[in-house]
Amino acid sequence: MTNPTLEIGGVAIAPGQRQRLEIPVAQLPTRTTISLPVVVINGQYSGPRLWLSAAIHGDEINGVEIIRQILSKIKAKYLYGAIIAVPVVNVFGFIEQSRYLPDRRDLNRSFPGSPQGSLASRLAHLFMTEIVNHSTHGIDLHTAAQPRINLPQIRGNLRDTETYQCAEAFGAPLMIHATTRDGSLRQAASKQGIPVLLYEAGEACRFDAKGIEIGVRGILQVMDRLEMYTHALTEDLPSPSLEIEKTKWIRASRGGLLHLEVNLGDKIEKKQFLGIITDAFGEILAKIRSPDHGVVIGQVQNPLVNQGDAVVHLALVKR
Repeated sequence: MTNPTLEIGGVAIAPGQRQRLEIPVAQLPTRTTISLPVVVINGQYSGPRLWLSAAIHGDEINGVEIIRQILSKIKAKYLYGAIIAVPVVNVFGFIEQSRYLPDRRDLNRSFPGSPQGSLASRLAHLFMTEIVNHSTHGIDLHTAAQPRINLPQIRGNLRDTETYQCAEAFGAPLMIHATTRDGSLRQAASKQGIPVLLYEAGEACRFDAKGIEIGVRGILQVMDRLEMYTHALTEDLPSPSLEIEKTKWIRASRGGLLHLEVNLGDKIEKKQFLGIITDAFGEILAKIRSPDHGVVIGQVQNPLVNQGDAVVHLALVKR
């Protein structure tokens, strides 16, 4: 069946067309217009409409490269449905290499937004109106916040059958059942019945080659699962994802200099030694041991820690 014309930002994208859009967001004090960059590929044939978003936190740039590579692989003549790609959602933060908007608001705590609210609220409302409301599925791409790093992982509501099947198809090393946070894009879209995957990999302000590779392949595998696109898949499928129900942060009991002896992806036993905290002269102030069995899915990168800082993120594994 032929795909219908898709209208986004007042622009009609006919079946078989690729269109780049610039949807105005706001003006700077110089009267320079800041716009939301969007690339729409409207397939020749009808099918799901998948949005891809990155840099909701402006310093999380892995997803920008993932989307670039995806767009380079997709041809409208082979596509069923549509891809609605927004490689940089928080343009303001992206320019400043900042997680936040100019008013220090977190865009991913501002959904579904309002056309009369703060800058974050207005941008969230624009994204919901022009992107989410035209989509049937979504994948939101993130990295860890500074100064942390994350193992590639999919987060989503694994109790929902469609979300679970998409997470399984993505094929990240881990798929984690995660409740939504108030004001997040995932929460706002889920309330509209749209299955959403959140992909976490790497660290802020850096390209992580492995995380990008897993992300690109994962999106193509989700598209294959949705019967949107199979032309670009030529390799064998990866190993099944490890399913995780709960995670736990291990925190510093003392301030000082952190010396970790574990890495991302390491399997950890309960009471296993993870590292030490010293003072500036090398005296050991505290030893860190794991409170449970698990897999290291995140850790702090800055060795200077304060008491109570999160230092190692464990995905809990039953024994």
